[in-house]
Amino acid sequence: MPFPRKREGYRTIRKIGGISLFGKEKSQYIEDSKFRYTMREMKKNGSAYILALPYFLLFLIFTGIPVVISLPVGFTNFNMVQFPQWVGLSNFYTLFLQDDVFLIAIQNTLVFAIITGPVSYIACFLLALLINEMPGPLKTVFTYIFYAPTLAGNIYATWQLIFSGDTYGFLNSVLISLGLINGPQQWLTDARYILMCVIIVQMWMSLGAGFLSLRAGFQGIDKSGYEAGAIEGIKNRFQELLYITIPAMGPQLLFAAVMQITSSFTAGDIGRFLTAFPSTDYAAHTIMTHAFDYGSVRYEMGYACAICFLLFIVMILVNNVIRKAMAGILDT
Repeated sequence: MPFPRKREGYRTIRKIGGISLFGKEKSQYIEDSKFRYTMREMKKNGSAYILALPYFLLFLIFTGIPVVISLPVGFTNFNMVQFPQWVGLSNFYTLFLQDDVFLIAIQNTLVFAIITGPVSYIACFLLALLINEMPGPLKTVFTYIFYAPTLAGNIYATWQLIFSGDTYGFLNSVLISLGLINGPQQWLTDARYILMCVIIVQMWMSLGAGFLSLRAGFQGIDKSGYEAGAIEGIKNRFQELLYITIPAMGPQLLFAAVMQITSSFTAGDIGRFLTAFPSTDYAAHTIMTHAFDYGSVRYEMGYACAICFLLFIVMILVNNVIRKAMAGILDT
C-alpha cells in the first residue's frame, strides 16, 4: 500500500506527518476519489488485468450480455420467429395463477435446495478438513478423486446402471440379495423415489469450486497461529478449529457457502438426463427444468425468460441472506 488510509463515506484520505486531523480546514489531508485510487491500482497491476481480459470478455459476451437482455424479454411474448410483443406482467400472472406445473417446480426446487445446499456445504468442509490432515501426496490424490465427478460432465449417467429398474440394477441386486425388497423397484420412474435419487446424484457431483476454495483456505492458514493459540490456552483440535481455523478462513467459507447453496437452486440437468423428461408426475421438475421446457422445447422465450427472471431475483435474495448470516457467524 502506498500510504495509510482512512475511509470516510465514499472518499479516501491519507495522513501526512503522522498527525490525525479532521475537518476540511486541515490541509494535511490529501483527498482522493475512489475512481482515482482504483485507476492507480489498475495501472500498477496492469499485467494482471491484461491476463484476465480474455476471460472477462468471454464472460461478458456469453454470460453478462445475455442475462441483461433476457430480463426485459420476460415481459414480452417472444416465440423466436415473430418480433417480441410487450405483454407486461402477463407472463408472471400465468406463472402463479394458471401454471400448476410451475408450482410443483417451486416445491421441488425448495426441497432440493434445502437438502443439497447445506448438506453439500458441510460435506465440502469436512472433506477438505480431512484431506488437509493427510500427508502431502495423498492430499493431491484425494482432492482429485472427490473433485473428479465435477469435471467428468455426463458421468452421472452411470447412476442409471445403479438405479436401473430391473434385477441387473446394482441397487436392486444388493437389496434383493439382502432380503430387503421382494422385487426390483423402479427408482427412476416411480414418483416416490425420483427426487431422492436425483438429490443423491447431485450431492455426489456437488464438490466443485466451493470444495476447492476450502482446500485452498486450509492450506493458506499461517501455522504460527496454532502456536500462538497453544500459548494462549487452546488445548485440543476442536478449539483450534473453532477459534483459529474457521476465523482465518472467513472469505473461503463465505465463497463456498454462496456457491454451494445458490447452485442448488439452478440444478436441473441431472434430473432431466437421469429420468424421463418430463419425469413421472413432474417429481424431479425444478424451476430450471421448467425454464428449459419452455425455452428449448416449446421456444416460448418470453415465458422462459420470465421464469429465469424470478429465479434471478431469488438468487440475489438468497445470496444476500447467506452473506449476512455468514458475516454474523464469523464475527461472533
